[in-house]
Amino acid sequence: MREPQNFMTAFERVVHIGNVRRSDRKVIILPFNEEYNEYSDENLPSLIFSMKGSEYLANMLMVVNHKSNSSDCKEFDLIIHQFVGPDVESNLPKYLDRWNSCSQQFENDANLFPHDMTNLFGKTLRVACFTYKPYALLDIDTAIEPLGRDGVEIRIVDEFCRWVNCTVEVVREDVDQWGEIYKNESGGIGVIGSVVEDRADLGITALYSWYEEYRVMDFSVAGVRTAITCIAPAPRLLSSWEMPLMPFTWYMWLAVVFTYFYASTGILTAQGCNSSSYPFLNTFGMMIGQSQYEGKPSWKIRSVTGWLLIAGLILSSAYGAGLASTFTVPRYEPSIDTVQDIVDRKMEWGATHDAWIFSLTLSTEPLVKELVSQFRIYSFDELKQKSFTRSMAYSIEKLPAVWEHGRTYEEGRRVDQLEVGNFAIGEYVTQEAILDMMVMLEDFYYEQCVVMMRKSSPYTEKVSQLIGRLHQSGLLLAWETQVALKHLNYKVQVEVRLSRSKNDVGTTKALNLGNVMGIFIVYAIGLMVSIATFLGELYAYHRKQKQERIHVD
Repeated sequence: MREPQNFMTAFERVVHIGNVRRSDRKVIILPFNEEYNEYSDENLPSLIFSMKGSEYLANMLMVVNHKSNSSDCKEFDLIIHQFVGPDVESNLPKYLDRWNSCSQQFENDANLFPHDMTNLFGKTLRVACFTYKPYALLDIDTAIEPLGRDGVEIRIVDEFCRWVNCTVEVVREDVDQWGEIYKNESGGIGVIGSVVEDRADLGITALYSWYEEYRVMDFSVAGVRTAITCIAPAPRLLSSWEMPLMPFTWYMWLAVVFTYFYASTGILTAQGCNSSSYPFLNTFGMMIGQSQYEGKPSWKIRSVTGWLLIAGLILSSAYGAGLASTFTVPRYEPSIDTVQDIVDRKMEWGATHDAWIFSLTLSTEPLVKELVSQFRIYSFDELKQKSFTRSMAYSIEKLPAVWEHGRTYEEGRRVDQLEVGNFAIGEYVTQEAILDMMVMLEDFYYEQCVVMMRKSSPYTEKVSQLIGRLHQSGLLLAWETQVALKHLNYKVQVEVRLSRSKNDVGTTKALNLGNVMGIFIVYAIGLMVSIATFLGELYAYHRKQKQERIHVD
C-alpha cells in the first residue's frame, strides 16, 4: 500500500464500527512498488508501530524493500513490533527476517507471526474494576493477601497473567463503578468507559452480557452465572386490634353487612314498617346467636327469623372456629415473594447504580417496565439509612456455589433450605438491618458475568480458554466459596439464607394479653359508645322534663 498510516487509521475505525470480531488478526503491510518504501526511510516502521491501532495487534508484519546494490534480485526485510515485554518497548520495531527474490528463501526461517499469546514476557495488563464482593476486593491488608486484592474475577485475572506471563495493573473505578457508554459511543465512564476508551485492556466486576455494551466491545465466555432478586421488608405480626377481623376476608365481611341490612329491612317490612320493635337490634342479636322474644309474630316474621337464625348459626360457628385459629397460630402480613408483589405494592427497589436494570430496559413486558420504573438510585449513606425504614427493597445476586443443601431440623421441626448459595450484597445492608428483611422467592432475571475487552482484542480468545478450563476443573465454584468464607460477612449471609425460615412458626402457643387486645379494644369502643348513648338519653330526658315544666308554669 502507498500510505500505510492512512490504512491503520481507517482500520482502527473499522474495528470499532464493524460487527466482526477476531482475536487472532494478522496484518501484513506490503510495499507499493520498488521505488516506494525504501529501507532508507528508517522511521516508517516506527511510525506505523507507534499508532494506536498497532498497539492492539499482536501479529503485525511489515515487508519493506531492502536497499541492495544488485538490480536483478530484490531483498525484503520482514519487521514486526515487539508487542510483548515492557511497555516502553512494546511498540519498537524488531527485525525478524529477510527474503531474497532470487533464491526465494528466508535468511533465518523465522516464524513470521511469533506472538501466539502464550508468553507476554511481563507485558502490563490493565484491568478496570472496583470493590464489589465477592467479584473484586481491593485495599486488602497485605498480611491477609500479599497482592492486596482478592475476589472471584480478580483471581481469574491473576491466573490469566500467571498463565501467559503478564503483569496486572489495576485501574480503579470506585466512583463511577460500572459506568456507562456515551450515546455517541465515543467514550464512557466507569469500568465500561475505561474499556471503551482503552484506559484498560480488561473490564471486570460483575459485568453482564448487556446488548448495548456488546455492540462496542468484546465479551469472553461466561464466568459466573448469577440470578438477581431482592431482599424486601419481612412480614411482621399483624396488630392485635386486627385479630377480631381476621377470621373472615373483607369480601366475607361485606357479605355479612349486606345480610344484616337485608334481613333487618325484611323484618321491618314484615312488621308493617313498625320500628318500635327494634328490627335492627333484633337482627343483630340473631346473627350473634342470641335468643328472641317469642310473642305472637306472624308467619312472615317467623319465616324471616327462621332463615336468619340458621344463617346466624353458621356465621357464628365459622367465626368462632376462625377466631380460635387466629388466636392460637401467629398471623403475619402478606410477604413480598414475586415481581408482581413488589409492583402491586409500589415498593421502591434500588442500589447505588442503575447497572441492575441494564438487562431489563429493553423489555416490552408491562410488568417488567413497571418494575424498572420503580428502581431508584441512592448514595451509599442513603441506602444504609433507608434499610432501617422498611420503605424499599434491595437488589442482591444469588451466586451458584452451593453452601448447604437439603433439609435441617430445628427443635424437632423440619426446615427446608430454600436458599443454598452465596449472595452478593451491598455493604449498605448491615447485619442489624438484615434481621428485618427476607429474600424474595422469585428472581427478577439471571445473567452471565463476562470479561469485557475492546473489539477484536488479542486477549479475548485466551481469556475464554482460561475460563473454560476453570469451569471444567470446578475452580470457579471453589474460589467463590473461599472468597465468601474469607471476606463476606458470614452473619449477613446466614441471615439471608434463613430469612424465609426464621418466621416459619408451625407450633401453637399459649394465649397472652396481646392476643386478646383486639377484643378488649372492641369492648372498650362498645363501652364508650354505650356510655355516650346513655348520657345522651339522660340529657335528652332531662331537657324534655324541663321544657314540660316550663310549659305547665
